[in-house]
Amino acid sequence: MSSIGGFCLAALCLVAACLAAVEVDDGVYVLKQDNFDGFIAENDYVLLEFYAPWCGHCKALAPEYVKAAKKLEEAKSAIKLVKIDATVETQLAEKHGVRGYPTLKLYRQGVAIDYTGGRQADDIVNWLLKKTGPAAQELQTVDDAKAFIEAHNFVIVGFFKEASSPAATAYVKVANAADDHMFAITSSDEVFNEYGIEGDGKIVVFKKFDEDKVVYPEEFTGKDDPLEAKNLQKFIATHSLPLVVEFNQDTAQKIFSGEIKSHLLVFLSKAAGHLTKYVDVLKEPAKKYRGQVLFVTIDCDETDHERILEFFGLKKDDVPSMRIIKLEEDMAKYKPENREISAENVQEFVAAFTDGKLKRHLLTQDLPEDWDKTPVTVLVGTNFHEIAYDKEKDVLVEFYAPWCGHCQQLAPIYEKLGEKYKDNDKLVIAKMDATANELEDVKITSFPTLTLYKKNTNEAVEYNGERTLDGLSKFIETGGQYGEAPEEAQEEDEDDDVPRKDEL
Repeated sequence: MSSIGGFCLAALCLVAACLAAVEVDDGVYVLKQDNFDGFIAENDYVLLEFYAPWCGHCKALAPEYVKAAKKLEEAKSAIKLVKIDATVETQLAEKHGVRGYPTLKLYRQGVAIDYTGGRQADDIVNWLLKKTGPAAQELQTVDDAKAFIEAHNFVIVGFFKEASSPAATAYVKVANAADDHMFAITSSDEVFNEYGIEGDGKIVVFKKFDEDKVVYPEEFTGKDDPLEAKNLQKFIATHSLPLVVEFNQDTAQKIFSGEIKSHLLVFLSKAAGHLTKYVDVLKEPAKKYRGQVLFVTIDCDETDHERILEFFGLKKDDVPSMRIIKLEEDMAKYKPENREISAENVQEFVAAFTDGKLKRHLLTQDLPEDWDKTPVTVLVGTNFHEIAYDKEKDVLVEFYAPWCGHCQQLAPIYEKLGEKYKDNDKLVIAKMDATANELEDVKITSFPTLTLYKKNTNEAVEYNGERTLDGLSKFIETGGQYGEAPEEAQEEDEDDDVPRKDEL
């Protein structure tokens, strides 16, 4: 045997040995440093999950990952799902730039790309099929169509007499741009007849929730018009979610990143039977305002959702309750006059919102009796403007959050600052819990925020210096001229941000 032949045989034996050593756990392959390269070389499509055993998000993903692996195996797909313990296989994790858990990456014929899909089994499968197959699957027979529709919870099918027509071509472009939905296309007369499609260029959504089938109501011409494609994308996004969506880790991204930015949030208790009692009640008004307002339920029994209640100024005793939030306006909140969860009352509340008849709801605490009896004056929503905009006095306000570590560190220094200037009748040292009190004309983006409202003009000057007694004193005594921290110092001091909408 030639040396070249011997080398090839040795290489094949090495690959085979690597593959033989691969453990399979409930349909998911377990890779390590010593068998990774061989497995990637032998398989065209491999999805990697880098996980940590202690990670809660990884534990939540695990059963969905197994389901996805089994779905692909049943479909005889060439795609393999792999998991890698990043706390053990540190070299692999470092090579793939793992900075958090879980991190998922797809190897497509030896080239790695980031995973951008959802974390439910169907989302994983759909994303993988889109990334490894045609943008729109061709349905040549009724059996093809039935199998495609049955295999997924939500699909889009384009019915075009000519697969090469401008409209069909534009439809495939929309399909190619969508990561998370399954598209198909057909020119078959028998498929047209099976689903009662008359005419050409019809686009139909098939789903296993709410209505079984929805036809896109507009004519799709395929003209070079970005608005036409955008309208189709909005229609698909609108119908891809149930009329009433349950908020959880899997749906949060779809809810907040969707086209619909006005949401009716209904706070319920699953343990108290509220989902069974109220979800059907919500469907009637949800259908009427579909495309305008997204209806979302939040199970307040979940510990992870307590922060959401706090954000809306609600307690568990207030459940069931509802609020409307408008994401485009700094998450503006709207509160109903009547908290009853009935189809009629919900419809009246949403109608008043869409008609622009509701006034924004601003949180405020009750004013404490001793609000001005200590060196640091306590401000709430109802007394803020009277105190802060007093033109006879300079007013320094600390906007804080009770849970903020930086605010907790500042607290004793700020008390000393109040004590230092307690006898100055032209200066007020004040503080306000900005998580429990909201102001229409003041937006807080991080905690703590320290702002000096200058007498005579009410000019607001933010302090960015070191949070020391000396630094704050100089800031006050120079009328806000002192206190700009060097850029390097600001970058190192990362304050607690106000919660983003996707963190709620």
